[in-house]
Amino acid sequence: LAGGVSLMFSPYPYIALSQMQALAPDGRCKTFDAAADGYGRGEGGGMVLLKRLSDAEQDGDTILAVIKGSAVNHDGHSSGLTVPNKRAQEKLIRQVLATAQVPAEAVGYIEAHGTGTALGDPIEIRALGAVFGAARPTPLLVGSVKTNVGHIEAAACITCFMKTVLALQHQQIPPHLHFQTPNPYIEWHDFAIQVPTVLQPWPTGETGALLAGVSAFGISGTNAHVLVAAPEERKTEDR
Repeated sequence: LAGGVSLMFSPYPYIALSQMQALAPDGRCKTFDAAADGYGRGEGGGMVLLKRLSDAEQDGDTILAVIKGSAVNHDGHSSGLTVPNKRAQEKLIRQVLATAQVPAEAVGYIEAHGTGTALGDPIEIRALGAVFGAARPTPLLVGSVKTNVGHIEAAACITCFMKTVLALQHQQIPPHLHFQTPNPYIEWHDFAIQVPTVLQPWPTGETGALLAGVSAFGISGTNAHVLVAAPEERKTEDR
């Protein structure tokens, strides 16, 4: 079992985060938008059952998604606790793709860490742009569940993962909220990246694969990324 839970029982985290100027005054994560000014806190939890694919198939389990690869690294030295490292993020995602033996162009969607901060959002998009490039046959779609439910902190990663599994099940990308004016500090024209603002079919591209990456970056500098795929039988179904 893997998961996380975050409940707000005390005002002290609010006080500390406010002093750090990490929270959005309106309580919303406006990820990748020009109005991004911090994140809104969320509350909740989630849990998933992980099992070896061969065991799940042998036991006749209902397989919701398959983890093709995963990796964890650390930012290393940076100019501050809350300052992400583009090179570390880029290296992490490349490592996962290499381990899974999946070409970058086969990935249709990235569930970003995407907290909605003026510093973190541009760094994350630049790292994704460096890995996935500007010459893809179809744009890479990038969204963040934090625009829906806020930043659930200790449960943020499992929330991102569960959203992605549900999207793979339904073969649809849900809309990313609060995205009206693209962040001007992000070089959108340099990357084949789009932020989906309406419900749309899963982009399969030339490979026909249903593949997604899920990112989670801790304030301590720890970075994690997993590559998730729809079960094989779902990828061969007629759409």
